[in-house]
Amino acid sequence: MVILKGGVGKSTTSMNLARQLSERGATLFADLDPNGHATNGLGFEAAYQSETNLGDVILEGSATPHDLIRSTDHGFDLLPSSNTLEDVEKDLAGAMQGSARIKSKIVDPLLGDEYEYVVFDCPAYPGMLNNNALVATGNVMIPIEPGSSAIGGYKRTMERLIEPAREYIDVDVLAVIPNKLSDRIDQQTEDRELLENLNTATYEVNPGQPLQEAVPDFARITAEVFDAIDAGETSPPKPGIRHRSALSRSLQHNQPLQDYDPENDQIPYYEELAEIVATGGIQR
Repeated sequence: MVILKGGVGKSTTSMNLARQLSERGATLFADLDPNGHATNGLGFEAAYQSETNLGDVILEGSATPHDLIRSTDHGFDLLPSSNTLEDVEKDLAGAMQGSARIKSKIVDPLLGDEYEYVVFDCPAYPGMLNNNALVATGNVMIPIEPGSSAIGGYKRTMERLIEPAREYIDVDVLAVIPNKLSDRIDQQTEDRELLENLNTATYEVNPGQPLQEAVPDFARITAEVFDAIDAGETSPPKPGIRHRSALSRSLQHNQPLQDYDPENDQIPYYEELAEIVATGGIQR
């Protein structure tokens, strides 16, 4: 999960994706964001402050992944962030094959043997930790929220992170996820503007694939549907992952949404994201 913009719900989406993937197979949730929102939100403040950190595994070789990984009560394991990750980022820049360290030291030994899925929560800036996540997975999801800078954040992510990486490795954008929506779409709101932009864009998200094909079904609205909404011929839906107070309260209780509020109407959307990961893309 990556976007070069903060405050769009990236950590929350990553965590809830990991929770739904854990219903399908053993899942590791790796928090590569130095801010540690997900790690602390899951109640692992002590791990965030631990002297043993990612650098000890991928740079020093003085620790193993299992020295870092913590079990949670939510079906997935956590590779926690730490308050030293910014230093690790700097050291990776000078390391041999610095962009492949997480793949070679963590993902390759664990994926397929101990875990079926690995979900990364990445920093909101370009750098070696983001590069490592791209090399380790080759797949990304991009959450995006309504607002004047919404499409700009998406374009920055593509231009400054995804496209440069594609010069060396294959990177597939599995989904672009409208997130934190709250307004109606039968009026000219920022929610509607975002959804119209995503669902009518002609520029490519993957080679040969227009952006609209990377919009999940729960946020896919065609021009014909918008016309029907405006004509009053159909009730306006509430597409995208919607703002729900339960999402923020769940973190206050150190839980993903599934465990805090299992009847919440947003859970099927996270299940759909898990299906996209499991099948390797959106199937229409």
